[in-house]
Amino acid sequence: MRLGVIADDFTGATDIASFLVQNGLPTIQFNGVPQSHDDVSAQAIVISLKSRSCPAQQAIDQSLAALAWLQQQGCDRFYFKYCSTFDSTEHGNIGPVTDALLAALGETQTVISPSLPVNGRTVYQGYLFVADQLLSESGMRHHPVTPMTDSNLVRLMTRQAKGQAAVINAAQLDKGVEAVREQLGELKAQGINYVVLDALNEQHLLTQGEALKETVLVTGGSGLAIGIARAWATQQQNSDAEQAGRPQGECAVVISGSCSQMTNRQVQAYRQQAPSHEVLVERCLDDAQGYAQELCDWVAAHNQQPLAPLLFATADAQQLQAIQQQYGAARSSEAVEHLFAAVTRELKSRGWQRFIVAGGETSGVVAQSLGVTAFHIGPMISPGVPWVRDIQQPLSLALKSGNFGDEQFFARAQTEFSA
Repeated sequence: MRLGVIADDFTGATDIASFLVQNGLPTIQFNGVPQSHDDVSAQAIVISLKSRSCPAQQAIDQSLAALAWLQQQGCDRFYFKYCSTFDSTEHGNIGPVTDALLAALGETQTVISPSLPVNGRTVYQGYLFVADQLLSESGMRHHPVTPMTDSNLVRLMTRQAKGQAAVINAAQLDKGVEAVREQLGELKAQGINYVVLDALNEQHLLTQGEALKETVLVTGGSGLAIGIARAWATQQQNSDAEQAGRPQGECAVVISGSCSQMTNRQVQAYRQQAPSHEVLVERCLDDAQGYAQELCDWVAAHNQQPLAPLLFATADAQQLQAIQQQYGAARSSEAVEHLFAAVTRELKSRGWQRFIVAGGETSGVVAQSLGVTAFHIGPMISPGVPWVRDIQQPLSLALKSGNFGDEQFFARAQTEFSA
């Protein structure tokens, strides 16, 4: 069996790839659907798309293109990966993409399992929780693109998809693998297309993984990947899975573009340990190319320190509001990303090989600027954040979603994983 994963965004793809590798499955990740059809050796292949908040038909087209390529690679089990907070409006894109994948595979039933207990995402009686809050009472209620005002996954799926949904609850999962398989069969006979799975702990995920071993399509966050990988992996794979992605290269830099609460704390902590330089929006707008050269010269001048120099555009909520009012939200964001792209390209040309990056958008920009289209997944730094290594160039990256990792993430990425 071979697993093909279709992820709806970049850091989410790295997140699930990391859990697959940590639990024993050698994994390669591609940024977008590859144009070539070269054979890939890993047992799991992850494709990252930008399909979370684009128009539904565009998301469907991208996902079906990814499915077709994965089938050409010999994949026979498939995993549609979305965020553990089920980021989706009433119109999609999770429901429409799930329906399209089921139809393309000739299947009538799949599961909905966004739980990731290690990061505080759990499902109970079909309701999604973020730590001790219902999803609809968490910060996701006010998300600018996908505001989550309902926590009931059955209702959320039924509104945006064509079929019927039901729940297999925690009490049933506690009865074990056979009980879950039996209930899946009963629900299928009743015409239930989407089975929401409770999960309060890792054992529930392991039960899910074993029960779903023969299921052609599953959907969920990265937690279910723990169960799937454990059900598939051999002892030999467990010991070898991380090796291909271990970090390499002498020169390192830390780049932070996220303004999340956790990244603000990480930047604050790291500034006490390593040289740091704030990126100014005004300078990005005035002369991005000249400013990029200046920042690269600064990085080079501070390269001999024990920890890598930090370039950061991270700001707290008050600072961010002031910047956006002065320069415009889209204009300021694009200027910073454009600058980071120029800095990344220049540092690569000067011999830098290790890039530690905070922020989903920033991670995508850095990977694109480096020409990284596919990479091996290495050891996990924090849950959902591994080191990755380009399959064609001597480049290693740690790409972190804004709120992932602990306060010492930037330092640990270097001290715990020597090149």
